[in-house]
Amino acid sequence: MYHRHRHSSAMTDTTPSIAVDVNRLSHAFEGRPVLTDLRFQVPAGCFFTIIGPNGSGKTTLLKLILRLLPLQNGRIEIGSKEISRYTARDLARTMAYVPQSAPSAFAFTVFEIVLMGRAPHLGWLGLESDADRQQSRQAMAMAGIAHLSERRLDQLSGGEQQRVFIARAICQQPKILLLDEPTAALDLAHQVRVMDLMERLRREQGITVIMVSHDLNLAAMYADRVLLLDRGYLAGLGPPRSVLSYDLLEKVYGCTLLVDRSPLGDYPRVHLVPGRYLEQQRGQ
Repeated sequence: MYHRHRHSSAMTDTTPSIAVDVNRLSHAFEGRPVLTDLRFQVPAGCFFTIIGPNGSGKTTLLKLILRLLPLQNGRIEIGSKEISRYTARDLARTMAYVPQSAPSAFAFTVFEIVLMGRAPHLGWLGLESDADRQQSRQAMAMAGIAHLSERRLDQLSGGEQQRVFIARAICQQPKILLLDEPTAALDLAHQVRVMDLMERLRREQGITVIMVSHDLNLAAMYADRVLLLDRGYLAGLGPPRSVLSYDLLEKVYGCTLLVDRSPLGDYPRVHLVPGRYLEQQRGQ
């Protein structure tokens, strides 16, 4: 379980195809800048993690890529095609989204919710086939929720609900999977299982994973590339060992951190430094 993954062929190719290309992207809410002149690319088959303090624009960036917010300034291409040229149906066949908090008011069973992921692939009558239902069962098995298939969503814990919506996204069979803090409501064991599942999808199916996360150590262990946002600006972009550095993180997060090498592999490990420790040091 605790090993550094191998990169897919999409990541080792000298000229990898590009899943998402963001160029000169800026966005504001009521005249207040939220993102400013972002420029970056996400290679196909990449595990790409977006990090940054609260209010740095992470979720806004994700929603712009998903076309859940209107594009104000700049350009976004999905698979070398400008995002505005996609129909809603084609975009749903290309990208799937797992939001930060799952809507729990759905009066549906787990199986029914996961099956909704097949909607972009259905014919004009909108009827699911046996193959669609089998795809739903496979997605539930991958997410570890097959035993919950007949339960209603409002009968589940927050962590179980999150895994239901991850299964729905898997059932959608996207080329790009976008997740907004998918491990925030999960205990440690389920955090690792979700991250291992994302890595498995990337490795075995070539899915590009774009994930917003507050957990710097999960980003260090799993991400191929990390994008660090600071008040809407791009503060760092590259492999974890180059972005998750003491100097850069302390400047962006504004707190004292310790960054060393993880005993599990060649990537950084980030520690918070408690205030009481700093007080003890000053008192010596």
